[in-house]
Amino acid sequence: MKVAVVGATGLVGSKMLQVLAERNFPVTELIPVASERSIGKEVEFKGKKYKIVGYADAIAAKPNVAIFSAGGSTSFELAPKFAEAGITVIDNSSAWRMDPTKKLVVPEVNADVLTAEDKIIANPNCSTIQMVVVLKPLHDKYKIKRVVVSTYQSVTGTGVKAVDQLNAERAKEVSGEKATYEMAYKYPIDLNAIPQIDVFLDNGYTKEEMKMTKETVKIIGDEAIKVTATTVRIPVMGGHSESVNIEFENDFDLGELRQLLSQAPGVVVQDDIANFIYPMPLTAHEKDDTFVGRIRRDETQANTLNCWIVSDNLRKGAATNAVQIAEYLMGKGLL
Repeated sequence: MKVAVVGATGLVGSKMLQVLAERNFPVTELIPVASERSIGKEVEFKGKKYKIVGYADAIAAKPNVAIFSAGGSTSFELAPKFAEAGITVIDNSSAWRMDPTKKLVVPEVNADVLTAEDKIIANPNCSTIQMVVVLKPLHDKYKIKRVVVSTYQSVTGTGVKAVDQLNAERAKEVSGEKATYEMAYKYPIDLNAIPQIDVFLDNGYTKEEMKMTKETVKIIGDEAIKVTATTVRIPVMGGHSESVNIEFENDFDLGELRQLLSQAPGVVVQDDIANFIYPMPLTAHEKDDTFVGRIRRDETQANTLNCWIVSDNLRKGAATNAVQIAEYLMGKGLL
């Protein structure tokens, strides 16, 4: 099982290597791939050093699967070249997500749509992934009409530059010394909340907000579901949090609903307010599950639920989901 990781030096690429190792994915040959400036450098995987290669060498090596986390423009250019060589691509960028000819997959929700013919498979947006893992079992039982979601997203979703900005601002706050760093955001992020993730569109929403709206419908496969989102960047690093309000067509029993979620694959219910137990980025960090709590009725509207969803955005929101897709393909003999 030859595996290429494209964008192996980035935050998500590094996490992919970690997740592949932790989940004991049967890698017989690792091919780390990155841009020209990184060729010849080394990455570590399961205690061994591997030299980074360029894209042409990676294609020539004919891996069974190439997991991409190298940005949309790179994926647009290179994913078809890998696919033409018979290599299955699992792409973590936004490049192919809304392409009607490509599958958008969260394994717990819709892995059964995959076939051997799918050579470019899209990994959804991090904030969408954790939400649909919780929504799918509820939709199957009660039928979702509308979702209102506000997100509280980790700086790790932006990348290394954002982590450096937060750490430098925090160090300055503690020591009083001015640090030199490149701004990832237009404003300071420490002690702040920035209600903009990605660029603004003509409708006044950001690209991130519209991703959540469109991707949710595509993954669950029901165009009747209405989703409206507000996405916010906050100064945390453990994972993304979401306040989610869900209106159903049918009424629900809270006990039954909690039981349903506790049995859902990839979902962990943390909902014991008497003991102050609820999901947080701090406790979701470095875990593969999606955590849900603060489960309660919306008392202003019939058949409506409020809940709080948290997941590690670099793991389930990116690397783990991609590796799970590869695991599914392998298990079905599609790699």
